[in-house]
Amino acid sequence: MVIKATLCYIVQNGRILLIRKKRGFGAGKMNAPGGKIEDGESPAAAAARELEEEIGIRPQQLQLLAEIDFHNDGVHEMHVYVFRSRAFEGTLRETEEADPKWFPVSDIPYDEMWPDDRIWLPLFLQGRKIKGTFHFRNGWKEMTEHEIEELG
Repeated sequence: MVIKATLCYIVQNGRILLIRKKRGFGAGKMNAPGGKIEDGESPAAAAARELEEEIGIRPQQLQLLAEIDFHNDGVHEMHVYVFRSRAFEGTLRETEEADPKWFPVSDIPYDEMWPDDRIWLPLFLQGRKIKGTFHFRNGWKEMTEHEIEELG
């Protein structure tokens, strides 16, 4: 079964908001806030809910810029909808799930992120709409191949 999930990058004034994930899948890595889409929930609603749960903010004007499929050891495991927002409401806070940090877009900590991020995130940050497929093996430890397609 393919897990459907979201990521949402807040990008403002030359900065990007990332979280250090404290638990669950990807614990210890820097990433965007996000998570699984619940039954009956739209991807945009899931992205907004996850941001509020993980870091206390509500994104405004979500823009879907990427859809990425992730395969691990030959199994299609995740389909991720990736959103960008340039504004939010609420007070940014650390939670049991995530520690949020702002970074200059010119100094993204790729060495602390998933290896696929350095391939597709620069295109995403340029506002390009993309579809990607990434293959991993050995329990997500090694990226073996990828495909990126720019859409319209």
